[in-house]
Amino acid sequence: MYRTHTCGELRISDVNTSVTLAGWVQRSRKMGGMTFVDLRDRYGITQLVFNEEVNAALCEEANKLGREFVIQITGTVNERSNKNANIPTGDIEIIVSTLKVLNASITPPFTIEDNTDGGDDIRMKYRYLDLRRNSVRANLELRHKMTIEVRSYLDKLNFLEVETPVLVGSTPEGARDFVVPSRMNQGQFYALPQSPQTLKQLLMVSGFDRYFQIVKCFRDEDLRADRQPEFTQIDCEMSFVEQEDVLNIFEGLSKHLFKSLLNIEISEPFQRMSWHDAMKYYGSDKPDLRFGMQFVELMDVLKGHGFPVFDGAAYIGGICAEGAASYTRKQLDALTDFVKRPQIGAKGMVYARVEADGTVKSSVDKFYTQEVLQQMKAAFNAKPGDLILILSGDDAMKTRKQLNELRLEVGSQLGLRDKRKFACLWVVDFPLFEWDDESGRYMAVHHPFTSPKPEDIHLLESDPGAVRANAYDMVINGVEVGGGSIRIFDSELQAQMFKLLGFTPERAQEQFGFLMNAFKYGAPPHGGLAYGLDRFVSLFAGLDSIRDCIAFPKNNSGRDVMLDAPSVLDQSQLDELSLIVDVKE
Repeated sequence: MYRTHTCGELRISDVNTSVTLAGWVQRSRKMGGMTFVDLRDRYGITQLVFNEEVNAALCEEANKLGREFVIQITGTVNERSNKNANIPTGDIEIIVSTLKVLNASITPPFTIEDNTDGGDDIRMKYRYLDLRRNSVRANLELRHKMTIEVRSYLDKLNFLEVETPVLVGSTPEGARDFVVPSRMNQGQFYALPQSPQTLKQLLMVSGFDRYFQIVKCFRDEDLRADRQPEFTQIDCEMSFVEQEDVLNIFEGLSKHLFKSLLNIEISEPFQRMSWHDAMKYYGSDKPDLRFGMQFVELMDVLKGHGFPVFDGAAYIGGICAEGAASYTRKQLDALTDFVKRPQIGAKGMVYARVEADGTVKSSVDKFYTQEVLQQMKAAFNAKPGDLILILSGDDAMKTRKQLNELRLEVGSQLGLRDKRKFACLWVVDFPLFEWDDESGRYMAVHHPFTSPKPEDIHLLESDPGAVRANAYDMVINGVEVGGGSIRIFDSELQAQMFKLLGFTPERAQEQFGFLMNAFKYGAPPHGGLAYGLDRFVSLFAGLDSIRDCIAFPKNNSGRDVMLDAPSVLDQSQLDELSLIVDVKE
């Protein structure tokens, strides 16, 4: 054994115990005739002491140690005279009697500290060093604990973990597939699964009435802070259930995770909101409910008074920021510039302050009487000291989305998006379809296997745009952490769905015939949900990006800069696969 104890284990009760430790040199300090070394492993840090007067040769060897050297020491636990209350082992130190260098290290490219001097790119290139940092290690430990709790919770509810294939057939609908050429079947390709959707439905047909899997999924799409080309889902499916059954079980799982991992007790049911209300009042299908600022529509109040921007608008709406009337002109101009950014696309912003005497002062005072401005104030139930911010536009949905970005920005500026506070929500009653102008047809909002609301099935032929999906998303702090639906389990209804999505019967049979045929052999009613494990962990850890809770993530270009992947193939490999690479400039 290289060690008898870890570097985070020893306490004052271990004084006078002979121990052997092994780990990495965090730092060393020479003070007179004494050398102090902080020894680190996954479990913590222990201070080592070398005394020149007791053993000059040993102290000289200790002075040669560099950062990240891997060493083994033997010594005796001693009570520290200068205790360190910031670490669990801060009451003790080790008086070293033997030292062995197991492996030297060149100088690392950045400091292995919680507050490192390494930027994102250099840390990703040397991710194996970055993973030594306490903060990153803690994120992976949290991820581990979450998967353990998920498995334990679902196991007690008779869910069975079943692995599904990683090499599947390509489905051109939705996000782009990663494809894998087959050597044994020349000219043909596998795809990496975007989700195990159809396979878990087949498990329901097979009689495995409660399935789950912590599964890798893949999407070849543009990346953001909460996206990676490969990601992990907590994927679940159940038979003989309705929407309420699914929501209750997975709300229970979420509450269990909050309690077991964060010691947060959530006793109240999660709030529920229709997609229509989420878009109307928050401009987002994943609203952040940690704070208010619900949208107020102002068409009836502000239209028709001679202000051309509003008079010609299809939508006028605003938010009220409590106590923010103290915003300076510079701050308001910065907010105006924010909403005018190309990513948001608003043409401008109108603001109004509620003064201490109750009067309203706005940036468009010359167009509106105080009486009209008071009506606007009443619409928000605004009070003295409040700030009203208004956007308008030609497209109501687009303007609401712009107003959502403004709401989130103001909420952040006012400190209302506390990462230690959690607001949980189910968004339900999504549209089943959305119209795509580019292709000139309806697209599935979720996926083609989502069932319509039973009471809306009669609208499928006459008014597809009005059909609601039997679908639901779990939203926490404005992040969609999970989503699912009750599935179609009738082959005729599934065929009707494919037809509405523009599939010919031949194409539907070619791509999904295996599923439609399976439905003919007694498919049970079923539904499910998938959590994004990476998102859930990052939310619990208070991270801004999911990359820091993934051991080896890709960068924003989808590259692994440590492995230098993706990379070109040797010509011999291309020949074996009968592939010709023709890169367009």
